[in-house]
Amino acid sequence: MKALEGVKILDFTHVQSGPTCTQLLAWFGADVIKVERPGVGDATRKQLVDVPGADSLYFTMLNHNKRSIELNPKTPEGKKVLTRLVEECDVLVENFAPGALDRMGFSWENIQTINPRIIMASIKGFGPGKYQDCKVYENVAQCAGGSASTTGFRDGPPLVTGAQIGDSGTGLHLALGIVTALFQREKSGRGQKVSAAMQDGVLNLARVKLRDQQRLAAGPLEEYSQFGEGIPFGDAVPRAGNDSGGGQPGRILKCKGWEQDPNAYTYFIIQAAIWDKVCDVIGEPEWKTKDGFAKPKDRLDKLNQIFDRIEQWTMTMTKFEVMDTCNPHDIPVGPILSMKEIMEDEGLYATGTLVKVPHPERGEYVSVGCPIKLSDSDVKVERSPLLGEHTRQILSDVLGYAGTELDEIIASGAVGEVK
Repeated sequence: MKALEGVKILDFTHVQSGPTCTQLLAWFGADVIKVERPGVGDATRKQLVDVPGADSLYFTMLNHNKRSIELNPKTPEGKKVLTRLVEECDVLVENFAPGALDRMGFSWENIQTINPRIIMASIKGFGPGKYQDCKVYENVAQCAGGSASTTGFRDGPPLVTGAQIGDSGTGLHLALGIVTALFQREKSGRGQKVSAAMQDGVLNLARVKLRDQQRLAAGPLEEYSQFGEGIPFGDAVPRAGNDSGGGQPGRILKCKGWEQDPNAYTYFIIQAAIWDKVCDVIGEPEWKTKDGFAKPKDRLDKLNQIFDRIEQWTMTMTKFEVMDTCNPHDIPVGPILSMKEIMEDEGLYATGTLVKVPHPERGEYVSVGCPIKLSDSDVKVERSPLLGEHTRQILSDVLGYAGTELDEIIASGAVGEVK
């Protein structure tokens, strides 16, 4: 049995944040019914297309295990179908601009009247306040949530990260909120509103920087490289390059082949507990007892010298050889893996973290599988739906339309060109 088997999700989401949420629920067994504009569908179907005539990877990798129905809820027939869907589903998920559902005639109050047990889950860029009506995309969320101002090097501009912490990160937060609301409904019998703002989600993931902002009041942040370099701190958390956020000195260092390979690097941490082992491995055993090197606090103004010496050593071997040498000594290191290297890692396919998915239009592609593993709820990743592929099936099997009534709905054009 799947963990969320029997739960019906009315998926009014598009692009990335909402589809990330509903895809996760679909992987755990929920029946996710994706509502799309007739003849158009989710905008990402045709964004960044690499195979002419086929849905893009942008769409396929965010909409596994779902069913698609085309629907225009602005028509009388479409409104009737949507009302039936609200009656039948457990959760409605949307990431429209503020007020869009209200304009369709489906405000929260109306939705609750139709189905008091339904949960309405929403993603917005900002929570209530002066920015609540602003349009937000991934990088805007990273900037507004404190990530960009604290990412990059001290002498460079703010940077966004390649990880989609604004879109996909908020989708993951919303999925937790939905499952929590479903659990509460088992006790209360009533649905509720669940919301996740992208700014809030990014800030939650950047919480260690909020921690450091408050620590500044007590003095300089000693684990930041600029402290050891004698550079004064300002009144806001600075960018700290590749320093470790946990207080243990760490850097990204060159490895053998870095001149040709932009990813021939390793991350190297010098925890106090393994300092002696680091000294032995890099050929500096006298540093274990030498004045200015033996104690962690004494090393803070020498981190550049120390990491320069470690880098001289890491440059003599590949990033994987560095791992093979350091791991037996419990020295924390990690290779900088390119997306090409990740796609070629058979171990990730064995665990279902990467999956190969067949598709009728584009052929086989590689996608990220479910990142959360449950021992009693296996996940099988199914391909994303073609536009309107399940319209007739949903109308008949889920909503109970049949005979003349089904023919009239299809003929109205409210559900597109039914296959």
